[in-house]
Amino acid sequence: MTPESSIDPTVRTVVVIGGGLAGLTAARDLLVARPTTRVVVLDASDRVGGKLRRESIAGHLVDVGAEAMLAVRPEAVDLLGELADLSDVVSPTTTSARVWSRGALHPLPRTRIGIPFAGSDVSGLLTDEEADRMRAESEAPEVGDDVSVGDYVAARLGDAVVDRLVEPLLGGVYAGRSRELSLRATMPAVWATAASGGSLLAEPAVDPQVGRSRPPFVGLRGGVGRLPELLAADVVARGGVIESGVIARGVERTAQGWSVLTGPTTRPRLVEADAVVVAVPPPAASRLLGGVAPAAAAPLGEIEMASVAVITLAVPAAQVSSWPGSGFLVPPVDGRGIKASTFSSAKWGWLAAEGDGTAYVRASVGRAGENATLQRDDSDLVALAALEIAEAVGAPPLTVVDSQVQRWGGGLPQYTVGHVDRVARVRAAVAEVPGIAVAGAAYDGVGIPAVIASARLAAEATTTHLDGLAGRARE
Repeated sequence: MTPESSIDPTVRTVVVIGGGLAGLTAARDLLVARPTTRVVVLDASDRVGGKLRRESIAGHLVDVGAEAMLAVRPEAVDLLGELADLSDVVSPTTTSARVWSRGALHPLPRTRIGIPFAGSDVSGLLTDEEADRMRAESEAPEVGDDVSVGDYVAARLGDAVVDRLVEPLLGGVYAGRSRELSLRATMPAVWATAASGGSLLAEPAVDPQVGRSRPPFVGLRGGVGRLPELLAADVVARGGVIESGVIARGVERTAQGWSVLTGPTTRPRLVEADAVVVAVPPPAASRLLGGVAPAAAAPLGEIEMASVAVITLAVPAAQVSSWPGSGFLVPPVDGRGIKASTFSSAKWGWLAAEGDGTAYVRASVGRAGENATLQRDDSDLVALAALEIAEAVGAPPLTVVDSQVQRWGGGLPQYTVGHVDRVARVRAAVAEVPGIAVAGAAYDGVGIPAVIASARLAAEATTTHLDGLAGRARE
């Protein structure tokens, strides 16, 4: 087995394992910081982008993964400003969501990730008794190093707040169970309140630099799935190499730096590198780092993953034009098959205009530890989504013009209790191994801006390492 060498031995080489948002962002940042660096992105999928993807449905490209980006953090919008015309960054036409619970749709109260404020209207969604229990907030229990979201909120505000509000909100973001998810990792602002013994019902002060008018989320004209496409094009334009359908099977230290093992066992291939960025989900990252950073591999291996599916339906626009709002959430306690639905054409003006008589609605299924629904075939999931969406809004059966089921197997890392300390152990262990960096949705948040931030940290650490190598070479 002969290692693959750089074209010019004086050129530093970085291998980025993973062609999702994190890997592509890290690759681009490296090329921006050190334009002469040879950057090779190895991605196991048939195309780059990870969980940001567009598919053609009824003749139009539509997001089948994430469709919105948090705007109160700057990373995503800043990156788009470097890659595209910022006029393509758009706000939702409507953000009025509801909750389908107890057989009816209820307006989603003003909440902080499902935790209502004292003045929020929870009528209908909670019974009078449950609302009274919420407002009679219990004293703050001790939280120690961490505590689950569900256990803490239930102890203070009652089980109904968790079951009817927190669960559907967190289920949409993390596909997890609130009584297993870490309060410290998933709700840092609430964790700070809990640690200080403050009231969960108190409404936080509004940052005067932001104000209430700024939308919390934005989208991208043409779909958020354009973002990795733009990144990939820029990486290639800057001289980077992207290889799809290539599985990295191992990382080894060499006398010169690092070697990444790829290819089938019958035709192994080694790619030499001065540094490696591991930007794949925790199970794969744990396997890759097992031999070179075991103290990082162990906690990465503890991170569980949840599988989800997104079901997109193309329907005649006339059938959904009177539906109010942007969609609805579904508490698991109600026993429905879907956990949420988004009226995509109502939410995004560009999609409504592009649809030309066709509207798009979508539903999601899948939570951590709940795989029965995901075992149904695509046609069953399409029928389930069409049936329950129509039932929720009280509409006649939908006419499905076209559909697509996107399964994200093991796609979402679970931020269970102890996650912050777990990630700290990973990062401390990786820092002890010069030339290795990690990035992705497992570290500082699953949202697009948080993933970008983790990639930029990895690229910065890698750049520092390469600069150090160059300095030592000159001595």
